[in-house]
Amino acid sequence: MKLWLDGRLQDAESARVSVFDHGLTVGDGIFETVKAVDGRTFALTRHLDRMARSARGLGLPEPDLDEVRHACAAVVEANPVPLGRLRITYTGGHGPLGSDRGDRGPTLVVALGESTRRTDSTAVVTVPWTRNERGALTGLKTTSYAENVIALARAHEHGATEALFPNTAGLLCEGTGSNVFVVLDGEIHTPPLASGCLAGITRELTVEWTGAKETDLPLDVLERADEIFLTSTLRDVQAVHRVDTRELPGAPGPVTAKAMRIFEERAGDDLDP
Repeated sequence: MKLWLDGRLQDAESARVSVFDHGLTVGDGIFETVKAVDGRTFALTRHLDRMARSARGLGLPEPDLDEVRHACAAVVEANPVPLGRLRITYTGGHGPLGSDRGDRGPTLVVALGESTRRTDSTAVVTVPWTRNERGALTGLKTTSYAENVIALARAHEHGATEALFPNTAGLLCEGTGSNVFVVLDGEIHTPPLASGCLAGITRELTVEWTGAKETDLPLDVLERADEIFLTSTLRDVQAVHRVDTRELPGAPGPVTAKAMRIFEERAGDDLDP
């Protein structure tokens, strides 16, 4: 495997990032996950725009998006796979063993891992921990991901692939790496960005393409929603057939199935919408 580091392609086995990199020592970094299908990236411009927003929010130097785009193209070309997870990581770079940043500049890594198509439906669980909709990192896609690691491990323990968080107000927020949508009386709803959820690229496209409404939703909406589905870069639109102990037979339901079909068709027509 070839990856991008220090401005060039390198062998994954020999590429090295300093043990003093701030992304390692204090989680001072951002990242993007981009879907790559048969050597072509999907929605890369939107991902790079969000990457720039996350960098500004974290106080990192503005990334050179032309370099990032070039790095993505080089890595995808060097690692041909039918379906891949293209990971862009951008950190504060070499720094002291504390919260202060160093002055050597940021680190950029672009790597690609092979993936498989998701199933049409999945199981999720709710977790007792909350998202802080007023936190310093709210809305930023940062490498400070340990909270998600813990929640996802809880999901796996219960035979699920995703965990859903409320926010501090007790409203439905998001998953560890996905956004959540519910269907009520035939209408699609998803938590607004003010809930503290990440502005997911697939979420954004799904809202645009289906007319979904951004609505404050109590967590118990999961107990009464007619249909539930998740969105993320590699899930696209994925139905939910179980939430905790509640079964949703027949998933994907008709509204979710239509959303899945719309997303697949629109994404197939335009790789950089």
